Amino acid sequence: MNTTPKTALVTGASSGIGKALAAEFAADGYNLVLAARGVAKMQALADELQRQHGIQVTVIGADLEAADGAARLHADIRARGITLHAVVNNAGYGAFGEFKDSALEVALGMMQLNMSALVALTRLFLPDLLATRGKVLNVASTAAFQPGPYMAVYYATKAFVLSFSEAIATELEPHGITVLALCPGPTASGFQAKADMQGSALVRGKKLPTSEEVAAAGYRALQGRRRVYIPGLGNWILAQSVRFAPRRLVTAMVRQITRPVAA
Repeated sequence: MNTTPKTALVTGASSGIGKALAAEFAADGYNLVLAARGVAKMQALADELQRQHGIQVTVIGADLEAADGAARLHADIRARGITLHAVVNNAGYGAFGEFKDSALEVALGMMQLNMSALVALTRLFLPDLLATRGKVLNVASTAAFQPGPYMAVYYATKAFVLSFSEAIATELEPHGITVLALCPGPTASGFQAKADMQGSALVRGKKLPTSEEVAAAGYRALQGRRRVYIPGLGNWILAQSVRFAPRRLVTAMVRQITRPVAA
């Protein structure tokens, strides 16, 4: 019987859903590689998880928004002799506002992080996952199921993540690899502040699920070999309902739900 501990890479692990997912893997006995820009926050998390669960945690400062960020992270992990059994592509961000008023560099950086780095890391570590019959958890969003006025680029990136994840899940299943697209709705995390969403009707005055609740549900779905998981009955109903409505109507509805509101 092979008792070698498994190891999971979690990107964007310094806060929010990524931090909570790291805790879920640690509680299940995985060693961890935590990667993000916020090294100090990750080190504090690493110290806590090592103390609680007796696991090994490697902290790597990584800028996955850079074009070579994924390749650099892969090279760093390879140089440390670490073999991965799970890849959690959580790193990502959004931006709130009309596209005509947005900064091009923000949109391109978002696409690089939310899509390109995710694809690169999945492909670069695929030899590990094939050898270990491992797992991939890609954090998408309920935004993946419809266009999103006021967050046009973010919604589009998450639609990509969902489509990509479902496709490779089908390809890799015969090889023993599980791929899950986790599609949470708005969640109490640092995402809204970074995206400048406090003025959006989508979140203002709403009681949102915690990152810990979303991560726990997502981890259970991964163990259940689900391909797509939407936490929350209301989120699931909304995601299904848009399949049957005219696209123009769906977009108008999302515009109303997401619109800026006065303080």
